[in-house]
Amino acid sequence: MNETLERWSTRRAFILAVTGAAVGLGNIWRFPYITGENGGAAFLMLYVVFVLLLGLPVMMAEIMIGRAGRRAPMQSLGHLAGQAGASPYWRLLGLFGAFTVFCILSFYSVVSGWSIEFLISAVNGDFDGRSAAEIAAGFESFLGDPRRMTFNHTLFLFMTMTVVAAGVAKGLERLNNLLMPLLYLLLALLAGYAATTDGFGTALIWLFRPDVSAITPQVVMHAMGHAFFTLAVGACALMAYGAYMPERQSLPRAAGAVAVLDVSVALLAGIAIFSVVFSQGMDPGEGPGLMFVTLPIAFAELPWGALWLSVFFLLLLLATWTSSINLAEPMVATLQGLGLSRGKAAALIGVSVWLVGLLSVLSFSTLAEWRPLFGMTPFDLVTTIPTEIFLPVGGLLIATFAVRIMPREEAQAALGAGGAGFRLWHLVVRWVSIPLAAVVLMAGLL
Repeated sequence: MNETLERWSTRRAFILAVTGAAVGLGNIWRFPYITGENGGAAFLMLYVVFVLLLGLPVMMAEIMIGRAGRRAPMQSLGHLAGQAGASPYWRLLGLFGAFTVFCILSFYSVVSGWSIEFLISAVNGDFDGRSAAEIAAGFESFLGDPRRMTFNHTLFLFMTMTVVAAGVAKGLERLNNLLMPLLYLLLALLAGYAATTDGFGTALIWLFRPDVSAITPQVVMHAMGHAFFTLAVGACALMAYGAYMPERQSLPRAAGAVAVLDVSVALLAGIAIFSVVFSQGMDPGEGPGLMFVTLPIAFAELPWGALWLSVFFLLLLLATWTSSINLAEPMVATLQGLGLSRGKAAALIGVSVWLVGLLSVLSFSTLAEWRPLFGMTPFDLVTTIPTEIFLPVGGLLIATFAVRIMPREEAQAALGAGGAGFRLWHLVVRWVSIPLAAVVLMAGLL
């Protein structure tokens, strides 16, 4: 298979695209509630450390492989393995990554559909004057309505695949250039609003003054796992983007910029959310319901609450849209590498993800009592196994391929960090990132 023909037109386009893949539910939905459950600043401190030691080096390895191969993930891995005289079966890692993203996108589309429902409700003022019990009951009623859930799942997936079908320059790049700056603008507005609430100071202290006694083995493991999940590493998605990377762009600088932008989204979202939560005297450790139950209650009691709640759910929708588009791209690239046109590949992926996503939709209603494995519903399985097992496996194999299989000259040229920079990166990946990824995997299996 020949080299990938498409390229990001600018260095900025590449950074926004990779940031778009990384920023999504992990930053705005998962980060706040997992931080709330794990002690606030103690978790945040560990999370940043593991982004630097685990997430960022593996992300650079994944992009580097794609940049060196200049093909779809399967073809890049096979080509580079062939150059090194290694097993051709390494190319199956690209297929495994595509399957991982497929599973993630199937539930991602369903949860993102919730943001559509809540955005409409917030704009209509449906949360105004409602009690906590009424808002919680409304969320349960929505989850138990397969027609509404399916409609939102279908709409969100259609929004995603139509952009992917348009191609790299006309689809992904154009939308990333438009929506990512808008996302940061909305975040800045929300953080500015949070600064006017009574809970702003409390939120800052809770997020940035770590209590070392709150650090437990469980908090450490959650921080490691989230550093992996939030940067979208381990699924070969970033490998596909590395294939489109401009020739002279510095990979370490680009990856560093993405990590900073990704963490900043999580921090700004956390500041905005916890300021509102603390201003109403509510518990930050409410778990996954923090986004869809606690926040509507908290915003309903604040001046202009309906407006700012609408802004928040618009922000969530934009973040999940850009992320899902960028997650779908490597699957489409994989099918293109097998000979399908982009339009047919996007249609096939879209329909397949939609069908599997119905299992998640029905997990809250028709299939609520079906527990096919480990006592978990299909939704529980698809949100747990890909994120806690498949991503660490993929990241571990990607890092191993980059430092042990890939020809050293190719790797150094693709990283573009000079001899000393390459040696530092190689040392960190081999002796720090790979062992940490193995620990994350073992924790997910236990």
